[in-house]
Amino acid sequence: MKQIIQDLKSGATILEEVPVPQVKSGCVLIRTTRSLVSLGTERMLVEFGKANLIDKAKQQPDKVKQTLDKIRTDGLTATLNAVKNKLDQPLPLGYCNVGQVVAVGKGVTEFAVGDRVASNGKHAEFVCVPKNLVAKIPDYVQDDEAAFTVIGSIGLQGIRLLQPQLGENIVIIGLGLIGLVAAQLLKAAGARVIGIDFDQQKLDIAAGYGIETVNPAEGADQVKYVMEATGGIGADGVLITASAHNDDIIHNACEMSRKRGRIVLVGVIGLNIRRDDFYKKELSFQVSCSYGPGRYDENYEEKGMDYPLPYVRWTEKRNFETVLQSIANGNLNVKSLITEEVDLADYNLIYGDMRKQGSIASIIRYPSDSRIETVVEVNSNAFKPSKGQIGIIGAGNYTNSTMVPALKACKAKIRYIASAQGMTAKVLARKCGAMMATSDYHEILNDPEVDLVMITTRHDTHARMVVEALEAGKNVFVEKPLCLNADELDNILSAYKAKEGKVSLSVGFNRRFSPFAVKMKKLLGDGPKNIIATMNAGFVPQDVWVQDLAVGGGRIIGEACHFIDLCSYLAGSKVVAVCMNAMGENPEENTDNASILLKYANGTNAVINYFANGSKAYQKERIEVYSQERTLVLNNWMKLEGYGFKGFSKMRGSLDKGHKAQFALLNERIINGGEPLVDLDTIVNTTRASFACIESLKNKTWVEL
Repeated sequence: MKQIIQDLKSGATILEEVPVPQVKSGCVLIRTTRSLVSLGTERMLVEFGKANLIDKAKQQPDKVKQTLDKIRTDGLTATLNAVKNKLDQPLPLGYCNVGQVVAVGKGVTEFAVGDRVASNGKHAEFVCVPKNLVAKIPDYVQDDEAAFTVIGSIGLQGIRLLQPQLGENIVIIGLGLIGLVAAQLLKAAGARVIGIDFDQQKLDIAAGYGIETVNPAEGADQVKYVMEATGGIGADGVLITASAHNDDIIHNACEMSRKRGRIVLVGVIGLNIRRDDFYKKELSFQVSCSYGPGRYDENYEEKGMDYPLPYVRWTEKRNFETVLQSIANGNLNVKSLITEEVDLADYNLIYGDMRKQGSIASIIRYPSDSRIETVVEVNSNAFKPSKGQIGIIGAGNYTNSTMVPALKACKAKIRYIASAQGMTAKVLARKCGAMMATSDYHEILNDPEVDLVMITTRHDTHARMVVEALEAGKNVFVEKPLCLNADELDNILSAYKAKEGKVSLSVGFNRRFSPFAVKMKKLLGDGPKNIIATMNAGFVPQDVWVQDLAVGGGRIIGEACHFIDLCSYLAGSKVVAVCMNAMGENPEENTDNASILLKYANGTNAVINYFANGSKAYQKERIEVYSQERTLVLNNWMKLEGYGFKGFSKMRGSLDKGHKAQFALLNERIINGGEPLVDLDTIVNTTRASFACIESLKNKTWVEL
């Protein structure tokens, strides 16, 4: 299928050939017929992509600070690579999509194949959208009209926050697409509407809807006009839908408001607010969030948990439905807003000049014969079939920024990149020289040329995919964690035993392969040790997937397992008992700030401090080892210091957590054979130890393995 994307590095807007996304649980797969170009929002993205690096930085000062902090902790080279990889990730454009349902995911009952629907899907021939971001289109609403559903909901949510009453005086500042839609909805609600804009064409359109208009470009004083039109009282409410980086708009909104008036911001403006403007009139001000309640709530959008209607009357989905109904009953006329309609192949007629005069709304038409293709060829002459070919499942940030560069450095033969959404697979496949991109990972399992399957998806998918890959007779590398619970581990071990001697299983415990860790192991030798490993992990909000015990397993199982493996490597032994304590009155609900005690068979003791409440300016990782009147201190995988060692005092280097060495060794073993990177007993011991951490916390006791 074809999809419009924005290349952040080159600034080009591209029509890319990508695999059709897989329909996921709780989602619907839609064949697109029309999509609406949001000229304001998308123009900002396109112009940001075209800007040079310095101008990009000026537009995102918060990101500049994050970059400077990362340079201080991780070094310049690692930071530059991270920035480069971020810019390598293109942006999919669009969020106003109309089409026909061609497949429904598990748990979806309110939609059926053949339904006409509107959604916030991208500019693509096929889109996979969660059910709470999809609404059925009434029979009497045409696809061109339905394309305004999402953009209309943005304006509608601003109106809901403004809470207009019948007969009130409402001012709209900015009569772009959202402003013109909002003006009609306000008028239909019984408000007297005054529209302000500098573009006479937009004012003329608004006047055709019966809206009073003011053009400051023609010399009109907008504040005086509103005050006179309201008999000196001022506006009951002001809806700002303009996009302009100055502070005059909010000041004028205050000046034209009545005492205790209401101001709601939907657009993007300067917000250096003058206290006196609000103080003297006791004005209220609120910023509207997109389509309505539910936006950016993973439980609502991704998991399909609706808010109960008696308590949350208007959600984003119900706002979608309201806009569609307003079009159907004639209260909202959107056909008059369509400036142009172009075929998908001619997308550059829109994106080539997004500032052309007279444009209000642009519609993209899609071909009706689009086929569902889950695999696209990327580099047909990349390499000839040979031993050592790799299929990677997952195309997220870790895969893109860390795994693929390390594999390229060791000249690994990547045959496939797979991702459920398809687009990220195509982009990454092109970057790494892979032969094919697919949205269906089973293509990798069914390809006899693939020797190694690498799994880098969300944690709750690891166990299932590992079992499937082992059953398909593939060597498997899975990024940590191996799995999330004991039952999943048992299933993996059963699948492995059935193929024992024919396949290998590796887990991404990369830190043991760092040259710093290897040096520590050599210096320390055998015997019991005291180990302190501290992770300044950084705060992660509770609504992020890794914190969800069912999806990410929490940060101890999902992330701290790295350090359990590292301690085991340095100890040269296996964990026999675990005890964990966490901060807070209900620590089992939040394991971000925890201390883990590990007891090893050879007498080694280890303490892992996994903290999320430290400063980002401080180094992320520190390892201390005490043994035989000697001490090693490793700071953030860049500096190792030794005390009491003959012939060794210091080792320095660039940030190296072992990824390069791990993947180089893995690639060599897949081609030439050899021992596994980490023996299965150690992998299982580390995995069981991570489970024991949570059990210990809940039961407030040591747990023996």
